[in-house]
Amino acid sequence: MQILPLRLQNWVAGHARSRPGENEPPLRAELFSVEQLARHARTLAASHQVVTKRSSNRLLARLGQNEEILRSFNRETLAVAQSRRVTPAAEWLLDNFYLIEEQIHLARRHLPRGYSRELPRLLNGPCAGLPRVYDIVLELISHVDAQIDAGPLSAFIAAYQTASSLKLGELWAIPIMLRLGLIENLQRITTRLIIARTEHDLAALWVDRLQAMAEQNPSHLVVVVADMAKSDLPVSSSFVAEFCQRLSRQSPVLHLARRWLEQRLVEQGLSIEQLVQMESQNQAADQVSVSHSIASLRFLSAMDWKEFVEALSLVEATLRSDPAGVYTSMDFSTRDRYRHAVEFFARYGRLPEADIAQKAIQLAADSARQKGRDDRTAHVGFYLIDTGRSVLGRSVKVRWPWKTIRERSIHRYPLTYYAGGIVAIALLATFWFAQQALTLEVHGWKLVFFTLVFLLCASQLALALMNWLSTILLKPCPLPKLD
Repeated sequence: MQILPLRLQNWVAGHARSRPGENEPPLRAELFSVEQLARHARTLAASHQVVTKRSSNRLLARLGQNEEILRSFNRETLAVAQSRRVTPAAEWLLDNFYLIEEQIHLARRHLPRGYSRELPRLLNGPCAGLPRVYDIVLELISHVDAQIDAGPLSAFIAAYQTASSLKLGELWAIPIMLRLGLIENLQRITTRLIIARTEHDLAALWVDRLQAMAEQNPSHLVVVVADMAKSDLPVSSSFVAEFCQRLSRQSPVLHLARRWLEQRLVEQGLSIEQLVQMESQNQAADQVSVSHSIASLRFLSAMDWKEFVEALSLVEATLRSDPAGVYTSMDFSTRDRYRHAVEFFARYGRLPEADIAQKAIQLAADSARQKGRDDRTAHVGFYLIDTGRSVLGRSVKVRWPWKTIRERSIHRYPLTYYAGGIVAIALLATFWFAQQALTLEVHGWKLVFFTLVFLLCASQLALALMNWLSTILLKPCPLPKLD
């Protein structure tokens, strides 16, 4: 495809900036090879400045806006598709809208309101205030023209982590952020198509006015051309291409309007041929981007993200050096539980996740040298999910949250908590009953008899209350399993 002159590209860029709706072009930049993607990822990592404080979730609001625009475009396209031609990109969007709608619902379900608030956010750049991982996937989408594949994706993320490591939560967020980025790209292309359709309709309106005047009073055709000059028409590629195409099918007397248009473009250093060529290139590029985006949405559903995260996680790579040699033979849910434990220590401690994992490995290695590899304290899980958590917590200066302190206390003294709670509730209820009985002047053997009966009933109530309270205060801990 021929590259347009630099003067024309600069004019188009300025024209887009001057009009609402075109300020956000599609995610389409220079296409990079895998090696170029890796270099760009390292440069991007060096430029990112992040903060970990919580913030509002702007991605959900953006997803809602994108959905509204896509739905509106689909309805309008369905209404006009029978009576007029639509562009190839619009046909792709129309034929695959069911998939886009499904992916929007999936994105909303996998992006609860509090989810992205925990992710590191950017302090600089166009995506300031948004999660860092969202900007990463936008950069990837733009440099592969929305054609997501496992190889380039893994290479891009791996190269980024050579300069700045990603948290486990960010790695798990990559598929949902890719969905959001692809939907964003489709919305931007859709917005361009809506603007182009509006300009096509405007061009058709003026050609019809010119044709009507040429048939009724040809000598007054110049009046319509003068009205066009006063109307400040959007002399864009879509308007010019549609206007000239319709003029070519009309009477030659209308060439006066074409000559006016040529003169106006010459004043801006452009020509009709250039803009017609640009419109053809834009339609082809939009069609390719839409087809790539839709194919990538299908790819996201087929990708094994568990394998992707484990292959790229620095925490996973560290934990695999478990001195006991047990971690690698555990099943996925157990390994994921260990990784969540690392996230917990990083959230409430003073070290990043990779350093937390390395500290746990170091504690296990020290125990392996002293007690042998077969001792349970030589396994990294002893310090992540077992009684060694307090040792690891002290070494990384963790600030235990109240919920964890409460759970640890209950686990440390389970009989005191359970039996003591039952006795305390039963005795308090019985004491209250005795006080009420005394106020009703119940004395002697009647008071003793009814108090004992009430104590028996209260103990059953206390047992039920403690069982219910335990399900609230304590969460179940599944046993670690081998694969």
